[in-house]
Amino acid sequence: MTFQKTSVAIAVSLALGCVGNAHADQASDMQAKLDALQKEIQELQAQMSAVRKKQEQAAPAAAAAAAPANGVKAGKELVFKVGGGEVQLYGHADVSLDDQTNGMTGFINGGLPVTGHNGWLPDVSSNLSYFGVRGQRAVSDDLKGVFQFETEISYAATPGASDQATDTTAQKYSLGSRNSFVGLQSEEYGAIKLGKTDTPYKTATARLDPFASTPADYNAIMGNSGGDNRTEFDFRAPHAVWYESPNIQGVHANVLVSPGQNRSTNTGLYAQGEPDCSGGNSTGGLNGNAGQPTSCLDGSFATLYSVDLTFESGPLYATVAYELHKDVNRIGDEIVPGTIGIRDESAYKLGVQYTFPTKTTVNVLVERVKRDAITDSLDERTHTATWLALTQSLTASDDLNLGWAHVGRTPGQPVEGVQDKFGNPAPAGSSNNEANLYTIGLKHRFVDKRTTAYLTYSSLVNGYWAHYSLGAGGHGLPTRNYVGDKFIGGCQTGGNCGPPFSGNNPEAVSVGVTYDF
Repeated sequence: MTFQKTSVAIAVSLALGCVGNAHADQASDMQAKLDALQKEIQELQAQMSAVRKKQEQAAPAAAAAAAPANGVKAGKELVFKVGGGEVQLYGHADVSLDDQTNGMTGFINGGLPVTGHNGWLPDVSSNLSYFGVRGQRAVSDDLKGVFQFETEISYAATPGASDQATDTTAQKYSLGSRNSFVGLQSEEYGAIKLGKTDTPYKTATARLDPFASTPADYNAIMGNSGGDNRTEFDFRAPHAVWYESPNIQGVHANVLVSPGQNRSTNTGLYAQGEPDCSGGNSTGGLNGNAGQPTSCLDGSFATLYSVDLTFESGPLYATVAYELHKDVNRIGDEIVPGTIGIRDESAYKLGVQYTFPTKTTVNVLVERVKRDAITDSLDERTHTATWLALTQSLTASDDLNLGWAHVGRTPGQPVEGVQDKFGNPAPAGSSNNEANLYTIGLKHRFVDKRTTAYLTYSSLVNGYWAHYSLGAGGHGLPTRNYVGDKFIGGCQTGGNCGPPFSGNNPEAVSVGVTYDF
């Protein structure tokens, strides 16, 4: 009995010992698993902390990348990235050494030879050098805000009033004196801009003149309605609004309107806000104020309308353009009792440029200028003019340029507006006031393609009563139909100069250098 009890006690003790050992093993395994899980959690927390740290470090760089970057844009042009848009600085330098003759040696006034340094005279000219700033910024998917301001730069002469612009009070070297505007531009719908700019009539055929900005510029005749040192139809229109169409399969159009801004009944005052008569030629007065220019009696107009249509495809460029000046004041021209010379003036032209496989470019232009004159006998504006120019590439860097412009007779001319070489005053009525411009030139482009050198010769052969000028419209230094002692309002003391002359033969040789940036 005792043995049995003892055996049972031993069995129970062994069973309980086994159960205890089993629980101990399970607890040990559980603890190991917990330790492993805690280690994994710690590793995961460390990884998450590293990710958060990396994100915190990357946030400033991401923000900087998202914000518009400022700096210089890579490329050949001087373009800056500013505030999500672009601003470009650009310019054109053109300086030449010229030798020009007014062709008036031996002219007579009042029975005596004219005085002054007539004949050949050297000069250094800045021509039409300029500097500008333009920019753009996207305001929607297909719309940009655009701006530009541009100023003529004087490299050779001191900026300010010039004896070459004695009939204007405008300062061409002031900031924004050239094409300047602000507007909106769409690739699909075109652009609308406000400011001042070359008219569509002017820009339509600008590429047809390889002598632009030199004394041989075709504006000595083309766009020149009266044979003076003004090109009324090669004009930069101030206070204007214009539309530029998109290019549709090579077809492009521009339309411009420049409101008259003139409250006078005969456009005889300055346009409001302007420093000069609308057509130039201030005769001495800012809107009639005492001690200032009195009025605008020779070319001032009200509203200007200008339009062009161009087509370009491969070697062919063709254009047609029209411009209308409303209520042009020509009181100084049309002296008819009981009337005043206020009439519309207009012009239209057709131009074609074609480049042949021989690298020969031919330019042809026909222009008709019309004044609704009071009387034909005093109308020196209505005429037909033609321009023919040829550019032949001699090498990859050298061009030979030839040009010829011709202007036909007008129905009449103002009485005593000019006098001939013998001092006789001009009569009214149709007369020989035809003129021909002959030009030849060489141009060399240096390796950088932004620097050129040129040499030109030009001869303007005026008919007996014609008085066209080389360099008209501000291109180079004009060679006008005045003798050396002439100045505003009369002659220098002791000089014998007379009024403007006709029938002279101005000539010019010009050698120059241009640089673009």
